[in-house]
Amino acid sequence: MAESFVHVFLFLLLAITSYPVVLASPHKLRLSASELAAIEARAPPPPDQPTTFFEVDRPHRPPPGSFGPCSTVLLSHSFAYTYTKPPVTAAYSPPPCLAAAGGHASLISLAVLEWRAACRGVQYDRIFGVWLGGAELLRGCTAEPRANGIVWSVSKDITKYASLLAARSPSTLAVYLGNVVNEQYTGVYHANLTLHLYFRHPPQPPQPGLGPADVIVPISQSLPLNDALWFQIQNGQDVGSASLAVPTNAYRAVLEVYVSYHADDEFWYTNTADGHGPFREVTVSIDGDLVGAVWPFPVIYTGGINPLLWRPITGIGSFSLPSYDIEITPFLSKLLDGKAHEFDVSVTNAQDVWFIDANLHLWLDPRGAPTTAGLTSYEAPPLDTHIAFRPDGPGDEFYYTTAFRRISATGWVQTSSYGKITATWTQRLGYENTNEVRGDSLQVVNQTTEAYSGVHVVDRAGVAYSQEAQQSFRLDIFVGVVNESSNGSYTVARDVRLGFAEERVAAGRAAFWSRSLGNAQECAVTMDVDDEGDTVGVSWGTRQSYGYEATDGCYSRDVTSSGYAIVSDHSDEACLKGSFSSRAGALAPPALARMSS
Repeated sequence: MAESFVHVFLFLLLAITSYPVVLASPHKLRLSASELAAIEARAPPPPDQPTTFFEVDRPHRPPPGSFGPCSTVLLSHSFAYTYTKPPVTAAYSPPPCLAAAGGHASLISLAVLEWRAACRGVQYDRIFGVWLGGAELLRGCTAEPRANGIVWSVSKDITKYASLLAARSPSTLAVYLGNVVNEQYTGVYHANLTLHLYFRHPPQPPQPGLGPADVIVPISQSLPLNDALWFQIQNGQDVGSASLAVPTNAYRAVLEVYVSYHADDEFWYTNTADGHGPFREVTVSIDGDLVGAVWPFPVIYTGGINPLLWRPITGIGSFSLPSYDIEITPFLSKLLDGKAHEFDVSVTNAQDVWFIDANLHLWLDPRGAPTTAGLTSYEAPPLDTHIAFRPDGPGDEFYYTTAFRRISATGWVQTSSYGKITATWTQRLGYENTNEVRGDSLQVVNQTTEAYSGVHVVDRAGVAYSQEAQQSFRLDIFVGVVNESSNGSYTVARDVRLGFAEERVAAGRAAFWSRSLGNAQECAVTMDVDDEGDTVGVSWGTRQSYGYEATDGCYSRDVTSSGYAIVSDHSDEACLKGSFSSRAGALAPPALARMSS
């Protein structure tokens, strides 16, 4: 990201003034059920049978030599009026097939959690979460139904939760989906949750610090509740907090954070000054000290901006929201005293409401002996953020927002099994957002987020393991009136471009793993309005390109929809080196060209 002198130059260039008083989001990005019904009445007729909605993702393949699957239905439920009611729960114990395979977590080569649901009628999109023993396994958004019904499914690789799945002590599975059913909103979500397990034999030899954690400790609210287990963050000063003790033989710790945003902050990236600006940061602290940050991917839910955009191909991350990892191994010196410590999450500039919780993944010394630790270096300079404003006339404004964050820490851990190890954790985050507003007729948002994270662990023999990730998130939105004619007719256009690109590498003494993911999606909907203000025509479509290339296999898919129909769909599992690297930013159809004009 640009350095401070560049920010000063931009401030002068854009003729900085004090912030005007404007609406946080001057363009309506949520349609009511009646508004959507009126628009759909002018759209091409949908099919009579239930429509299948889907999120583009790769299939989950077990490693070579695996056997299975063993499938177990964990829960079946119809979510009617569930808002402010307790989560649906079910007793969980490891499936009999896991016990038959030997019962150990290390025997699980692949675990897939499948959510399959159907709904019919009128309903908003709803957020839902799945927890096991208080640890969140899956967070997603429901599809918005149609009168003739819809179906959708999510399959998520949850192998990293193997220790929870194999734990012999009974546990509780909890699912919360806050739905409202009344005379207007009639849709009931009927859902099945299934666990698919694959096994390896003999079990894979453990590699220190790699593979699934030995213990997972939830940082969430505890049952019983008349709500979900996540913390609700309602403003920038609000804090979600949990007090917990870490096992004294831990030698590695990773905090996995789940994030979603709703209500006043659902479209935070479109906010101007009155909505606290467009920048948001989730911060994580231990006993008051900042240890890491999350700058979230801008997931758009299935009812966002215009629901037709996400039919039948839903937005990236909407059916299965991403989680984010923060390495806290260098901070174990704060945690190994056997006492409880405070883990806090908060959101910079937040408005009501954000849902956040976390899972603490811990690797334990197999000999059970207590470990000791020390922090040798720590740097967390203040957040560097700037916003520039240029007035372009009455009601016309242009905003330019940037942010930069750097966190690094190094600490050592003395173990009985592996000797002394030294871990270095680094985060570098950069953000840029431009927001052009022209009265009530147009808003154009362009946003990019760059995130690097890395952990490097050495011992007396050299590098024990290393993991690095480079992520790039892209969002472009055009909401405006185009094609105005002299007779008073016009077209309302809503275009969205999303990009998720990621490069990951991990290495230990006996293994190396890499992954490249590029996922680019472009959607457009146009509504033709006559001189009397009535919608007379609607059309929409999506084009998406997905590419995954890794040491364990490859997958690509290019799919295009027009209305409810899929007009082209090609997928392949062949590995073509370097073919996926530019997918997250490569597409630029004519419908989105107006974004840069």
